Amino acid sequence: MSILSDKITLNLDSDAEVSVTGCIAPIAYSGSNFHVDWDTLANFRVAEPEKQYPVSIFCDFLPKEAVSVGTPWEIEHAGALELLKQLHPNPSLGMRWDLTHKNESQGLWACLRGYDAEFADIVFRIHAQFDLKDGWFTPSQFTGHLVIDRIKKSVAFFQMYVPNGIINFDTWWQKDPDEEGHITDSGFCPQMELRAGIEDIVRDTEFVESITQEEVEHQLTLCFYKSQHINWISLEEALEIAPIQQKPIHAISIDGPLLDESC
Repeated sequence: MSILSDKITLNLDSDAEVSVTGCIAPIAYSGSNFHVDWDTLANFRVAEPEKQYPVSIFCDFLPKEAVSVGTPWEIEHAGALELLKQLHPNPSLGMRWDLTHKNESQGLWACLRGYDAEFADIVFRIHAQFDLKDGWFTPSQFTGHLVIDRIKKSVAFFQMYVPNGIINFDTWWQKDPDEEGHITDSGFCPQMELRAGIEDIVRDTEFVESITQEEVEHQLTLCFYKSQHINWISLEEALEIAPIQQKPIHAISIDGPLLDESC
């Protein structure tokens, strides 16, 4: 993918406010039925269904300098953390296992997908988890769009959500508070989302410069996982190429994803 060179500056009017709605749907299923047997998970719901924010919260998602399409930047933590509190009062941007060692999957990254004279579409990815009273809940990832009205310097659309998937969360449960240790499970939550504005703006805008959603998602994935810098190929391709190139085959078998934190 070639990165486009034209750079633009993104700003917001600091006097504006944004109304954000939040939703956490009941857990649809989990491998070991934690969503049935564990009351905390069974009753896991959004903390505040609607909340007003100063636009400064969303300024934390913007780059500090002019930026070109396809170039990622790090998001400031404060704004994202405040938004996550609308879903649950105890979010953490440091993953649980980071207490003992640094994990490469932590972080908050954004990338300019496209723009025209009126709008700019920022796609972002955030890894976070929630501290429950007797455990932890780790979504696979939070992704979404922040669409800026460049003329009004306002938030035209915002969405932060956990993508759908067969499994899109991992959870730890300290079942017995008198004992050390925990048990784990994973499952599917149909909706965990924050939203503001009009989504059609993203679909209907024809940008003068842009990359595809797939390309921007790949750029963000590279910011989180060193494994994605490897040129992976299928076993069938490897068996075909190895004799020609006179190279050994390194085969890997896994039972979970390499691209998110759902397991």
